[in-house]
Amino acid sequence: MKPSDESERIRRRIETLGTSMTLPTVRRALGVVEGEHASRRPGGADDLLDIRQYESGDESRAIDWKISARSGRPMVVQRERLVSSHVYLLMDVGREMTEVCPSGERAFEVAANALCMFAALSLRRSDDISLVFGDAASITRVPFHGGFAQFEKTIDEALGRPWAAPRNIGALLDYAAHVRDRDALVVVATDEHALGPDHLKTIRRIARTHPLVVIDVTTINPFMPEPIRGAGPVHVADARTGRRVPAFLRTQADIAEVDTHRAYLAKALDAELARVDARAIRSDSSEAMFRAFVRLIASARPAATISSLSGGSR
Repeated sequence: MKPSDESERIRRRIETLGTSMTLPTVRRALGVVEGEHASRRPGGADDLLDIRQYESGDESRAIDWKISARSGRPMVVQRERLVSSHVYLLMDVGREMTEVCPSGERAFEVAANALCMFAALSLRRSDDISLVFGDAASITRVPFHGGFAQFEKTIDEALGRPWAAPRNIGALLDYAAHVRDRDALVVVATDEHALGPDHLKTIRRIARTHPLVVIDVTTINPFMPEPIRGAGPVHVADARTGRRVPAFLRTQADIAEVDTHRAYLAKALDAELARVDARAIRSDSSEAMFRAFVRLIASARPAATISSLSGGSR
């Protein structure tokens, strides 16, 4: 499936963000959302791996001044770096994900771009990525090897599908709960209607053994006036019957009631995720999702501003 112009624009910004950030910043950024564990890799601030004499070309910040004072000469230390070496990107591909967002994008487009954000930073850190699609018909692990361009190609080709089967978010969460690689980051992308009280038990199971992020795509309020102006004029219709909401039902009272109910459900989900140290990234467009992601990773780099990380307003 060929990505839309909006997706292409956002993807180029994602790619620029991933390549412009230094590797230590990428590690700290992903550390905001993941549980870190010992890797036996150098470059961090945990257990001591090696001590040697300072040599020309070494970074001055690598000098341990206490050890240097005891030795009487500059000494460089290498410490164990804490990382998650595997990232599981799970996407709901039920036909419900063809719903329209206020931007005019489909929910699956926003979700796919959100996964691209995690892929860009994970690949920058040389993590292994597993891409998994799930609906009521099957749970499919899509083979992926390569860089960010290959990830884009892989996810776009996989999304060129009939979208005939309904979602089965329960099965997708169950797949995540059985991932054996403990401490690997798990990202689940779906829309705001998918997760209900029955799924919270599985979410708690996942969060006990894995850092968890839920990509929660917000779709259009069906009672909003038409057409929806985003990437282009869009008329909202029922996915099964093709029928549109009658004009006499598009009242401010109905709009407010739906918005209030959705806000309540979103707050309840956030509270549940917070209890298990998981988090949600929620938005109604690729642009807003990108900015939410930048705000999240900016917390790992206090001196950075949202504008400097995102490339400013465009």
